[in-house]
Amino acid sequence: AVPQKKDPFPGQAPIPVERVKKFVRGDVDKVDALSAWIGQYTLLMVESAWLDTDIWFDILFSLLQYFNLNLSQFGPYRLDYSRAGRHLLLGGRRGHVSCIEWQSKALISEINVMEAVNDVKWLHNEAMFAVAQKKWLYVYDSKGVELHCIRKFNDVLRMEFLPYHFLLATASSSGFLQYLDVSVGKEVTAIGTKMGRLGVMTQNPHNAVIHLGHPNGTVSLWSPNQKEALVKMLCHRGAVRSLTVDKTGMYMVTSGLDRKLKVYDLRAFKPLQSYFLPAGAACLSLSQRGLLCASMGDVVQVYRDVWGTSVKKPYMAHRVRGAVAGLAFCPFEDVLGVGHAEGFTSMIVPGAGEANFDGMALNPYASLRQRQEWEVKTLLEKVQPDLIGLDPSMLGTVDRATWQQKHQERVQALGFDPLAHEKFKPRRRKKGRSSSGAVEKRKRKVAHEDQRVKKDKYYFH
Repeated sequence: AVPQKKDPFPGQAPIPVERVKKFVRGDVDKVDALSAWIGQYTLLMVESAWLDTDIWFDILFSLLQYFNLNLSQFGPYRLDYSRAGRHLLLGGRRGHVSCIEWQSKALISEINVMEAVNDVKWLHNEAMFAVAQKKWLYVYDSKGVELHCIRKFNDVLRMEFLPYHFLLATASSSGFLQYLDVSVGKEVTAIGTKMGRLGVMTQNPHNAVIHLGHPNGTVSLWSPNQKEALVKMLCHRGAVRSLTVDKTGMYMVTSGLDRKLKVYDLRAFKPLQSYFLPAGAACLSLSQRGLLCASMGDVVQVYRDVWGTSVKKPYMAHRVRGAVAGLAFCPFEDVLGVGHAEGFTSMIVPGAGEANFDGMALNPYASLRQRQEWEVKTLLEKVQPDLIGLDPSMLGTVDRATWQQKHQERVQALGFDPLAHEKFKPRRRKKGRSSSGAVEKRKRKVAHEDQRVKKDKYYFH
């Protein structure tokens, strides 16, 4: 028998580390871990022995979406994503403010305002943002140049921007809710809520109504065209710590010092679910697909379908390096931004972002020319503050009370009611003289006879 030769190199050929190092950055240990992880991933793909280039791109892009910014000197941090989801705004409590194009990690601007920063908020585009500093409200451009110092807005704690109305709503420590029209730079209204310090604030994206949380456990809803609250809801036995509203405007989630997390149906203003959290939730945020994120100290938990069924355990959980001060889901991306005492963390949350966007309304991949045209279009179609209300569908209906008042004024001016009698109906004639054209001619001949007779009686008798 002829002895069979053994294969001197059994198994698959190993991945040369030196060649992989040319395409990645980092330590050799991380390269080995990445190679081992990719090898395990290929074993799960039973359909093909090769890794598709599109999947390679998705894996590498997902790895780039998760990152940490170690900014321990100026924290804790508040954050805000732009409406298109491409730019990130960070504001540290100790004065550090930075703008980042977070997908490419490009730093647009970085300044230190040399005083406390309470909140930051993008305006209608990525060219301007507002910073609520210790004393007054400031507006900067994307390069960090100060554009305005608005001294009428003092001691601002929280801000919300209404994109279709070009209004910046601010809540202050003195209990005032103020609205600033950023298109003309003037104050629209200032409302004294008479409910103490306003440190909890959010907006309803469906109808642009502002929701405020108060120390007595109530949540109030406000519109700039009324000096009194539209609705007041008693939600908690202790102070309200945070609240958020989903994009459809149907559900509101609140958390309080009583360590309760409650879900409300805003169509009927009734509670749907109530959860007990041992440590309580300090910050809340809802994604475009309805995922709820709640922070408890340095722990971030993500829940799924909190208003449909009773949730027993979180969908995801993550621990950051410091106490969480701000949460925000990135639009159109499966990314959650967490601002904490040690800096900023970008988490990957599968299923959080909306994959299908309306390019005519908001395009995250718009060019510079398209963004400029969109800005001009939104300015021309700006909605007036007087139209903000609980039910936006009322804008397309007829105001019966106003119509009746105008009708009475018309009757007094004419001296008779033009709608009191039935309209003239011509008698039907034979031999083809009742065609539609002939009937209309007879109607026009006698259209004003009744009014002429009544006017003569009014003026000459």
